[in-house]
Amino acid sequence: MTPQEFGLLLISMAASILGQFCLKAGALKLGKVTVSNLVGHVLSIMFTPELVAGLVCYALGAITYILLLTRVKLSVAGPAAALVYVFSVLIGYFVFHEAIPGNRIVGMGLIVCGVVLVAWQR
Repeated sequence: MTPQEFGLLLISMAASILGQFCLKAGALKLGKVTVSNLVGHVLSIMFTPELVAGLVCYALGAITYILLLTRVKLSVAGPAAALVYVFSVLIGYFVFHEAIPGNRIVGMGLIVCGVVLVAWQR
């Protein structure tokens, strides 16, 4: 992967991670969705700044990922993008104070090992 391709990957991942953070923050603002408040909550998405920001970040992440895919094999870019899941769990822990059970830690380790194995070139 060239430095430009790696940069596209980092931008795509950062935008996706920031999007996840914003969507969670906005979802906490909305509160729990039930059958009785579903329509109101769906309409509120358009007026909740964190949710709009999260969707914009996801769009930016998707655009940069598409640009990356024009230059890099999917078999490398796809697994590398899976690191977003690891960072999402870490944001959940450090920012939103969510617990990380042992099986989730093992899963995150397997994701990181898998990305290293896929990206490794001799």
